[in-house]
Amino acid sequence: MSLQEQFEQAQLDSKNLSERPDNMTLLKIYALFKQSSAGDASGSRPGFTDMVGRAKYDAWAALTGTSTEEAQQQYVDLIADLKD
Repeated sequence: MSLQEQFEQAQLDSKNLSERPDNMTLLKIYALFKQSSAGDASGSRPGFTDMVGRAKYDAWAALTGTSTEEAQQQYVDLIADLKD
């Protein structure tokens, strides 16, 4: 199975986890997905009144420079760990 296929399967698996991950893990999942699908963070950072948007942007921006393949592999590994 190619990395792209594993990534797509992990996306499906993430919707069927036995329990909801904590917020920090959810941010990591979001950031890895965004880095995998859109590359480095773009756009302006949300204002201080949008705390959720700001946290998501910061988590994504922290992965700047991570390759698509590396982000996909980390995403696949994280979802696999959460499934167990």
